[in-house]
Amino acid sequence: MKYSSIPAAQSVVAHCKKKGVQNIVISPGSRNAPLTIGFTEDSYFKCFSIVDERCAAFFALGIAQQLREPVAIVCTSGSALLNYYPGVSEAFYSDIPLVVISADRPSYKIDVGDGQTIRQDDVFHRHIGYSANLKQDVGHAIDRIERYAPQLLEDTQPSIQAYNDNELNKALEVAITMGLPVHINVRFEEPLYDRLVKPSISPEIKAIKEHEIIGLEYISDCAEIWNASQKKLVLVGVNDPNKVEQEFLNVLGNDPSVIVLTETTSNLHHPNFFGSIDSIIAPIEKSKEKGKLFTKLQPDVLLTFGGLIVSKKIKAFLREYRPKHHWHIDAVKSYDTFFSLSHHFKMDVNSFFGKFTHGIQKVQSDYFPYWNLVRQNYELRRKRYVEEIEFSDMLAFHHISESIPQNYQLQLANSSTVRYAQLFDLNPSLQVFCNRGTSGIDGSTSTAIGASIYNDAPTLLITGDLSFLYDSNGLWNNYIRPDFRIIVVNNDGGGIFRILPGKEDTSNFERFFETKHNFQVRKYCEMFNFEYLFSDSEKSLKFAISAFYEPSERPRLLEVSTPRLLNDKILLGYFDFIS
Repeated sequence: MKYSSIPAAQSVVAHCKKKGVQNIVISPGSRNAPLTIGFTEDSYFKCFSIVDERCAAFFALGIAQQLREPVAIVCTSGSALLNYYPGVSEAFYSDIPLVVISADRPSYKIDVGDGQTIRQDDVFHRHIGYSANLKQDVGHAIDRIERYAPQLLEDTQPSIQAYNDNELNKALEVAITMGLPVHINVRFEEPLYDRLVKPSISPEIKAIKEHEIIGLEYISDCAEIWNASQKKLVLVGVNDPNKVEQEFLNVLGNDPSVIVLTETTSNLHHPNFFGSIDSIIAPIEKSKEKGKLFTKLQPDVLLTFGGLIVSKKIKAFLREYRPKHHWHIDAVKSYDTFFSLSHHFKMDVNSFFGKFTHGIQKVQSDYFPYWNLVRQNYELRRKRYVEEIEFSDMLAFHHISESIPQNYQLQLANSSTVRYAQLFDLNPSLQVFCNRGTSGIDGSTSTAIGASIYNDAPTLLITGDLSFLYDSNGLWNNYIRPDFRIIVVNNDGGGIFRILPGKEDTSNFERFFETKHNFQVRKYCEMFNFEYLFSDSEKSLKFAISAFYEPSERPRLLEVSTPRLLNDKILLGYFDFIS
């Protein structure tokens, strides 16, 4: 095993190893050579090479999403670091611990016209858990320091080592205990490629402190409020599979005074849970008795946990018809999404329910029974509707959702894809994920491929054509499993803009909003060695699906072509039909 000759590089590698940061995604470069040497020469680390830094960040995010542990991304200096930003912001809002490690030029070479230099320190300051800007070593490249910045020699190498160790301890503790991305910026002077057979430093690495649970003393007070309320709404956003113990879900699901609203990304299942929120809200919006019905649905208590919510309709409803009490459960942070947050329980969900369920009781109420009849009605009408409609996005999603084999990992792209997925019931055995932190379309493919690395189940990515094309570089790597599957629903542009207010049938709308295109998905399959299947009708889709999931020696992609000008009419018609 060999080490970089630069102390700071040795420190970063040693801290990562001691803190269990084992997966390292490296993008090529010269300035980050000391880090690359340190990580790749140590068999403890599992290193991945991803050329495109934007893809690399999302690829690492996918790994961290599955392992729920920090994953490091390593890049060279300059604009390479900025390409991480979409992935870093997604990690920040999704509570995923990315460890961004950027190589930088010495401070005296910034803003003097030196190549591949930008102001890297604190570049993510608005979307990061912690920024550690390490000091440049003065025990390395002394001749250059004496020539360009002799004032740096006023600091001693031991004091620099102590400072850097302290910063590394802080950064990694935030990543591990708070689940947030952190940035470690490391300045290196040439030479960059010298190696040692033994480390030249002994870094001071501190143990991680246990996370403090806050709010247990208030649970009994909340239980009293809960028991006195006739209408309780539990709303769950993005949630890891198998995260919440089923016994707690059963308590909620079997209480007639409780409605539990979930989304596809909630990964929670119970016969009494409501899984298609918009199918409840949309008919009320269209009703002549809108105010009366919304008042009937308005909860006394709103209990939320999990990540961000997809449904815009539930947000609009709860902001207009606010609950008397809104409690959120999360160990790190809470968002006042509905402008009514009254208490934040800083603990994990099971710790909360472990105590809370002992103090609550069933309350007789018509809250669940009434709205459950509404749910049963729209489910029957949805079944009738999909039997009547022409081939479209909605009919394609209906057949796709029914076709997914048990125990698959399902990765959903954003925009239309995740919204259509909310309308249909998925097999409870599926593990569902989506980048809902910032809800961008930019890294869905890369995330799905990264997530497939450490998941024993096969992975299916369902994506739209723009999302797929946007992240096509995500296929540029050597880590795609033969059982990896992609379904591209190609409606020839950003179809979601046709269902939003302000749609116009003009050339400007097609060009600048909908972004109509003629790119061929088949060509990407040829380039990246995917097997390719195609469908453009209900019959051909059923036929293609019958072979799509069969074992193969190469990953497989199914393109589903849908009618661009019909999709929005059928989707909007669905809400009219169930109303």
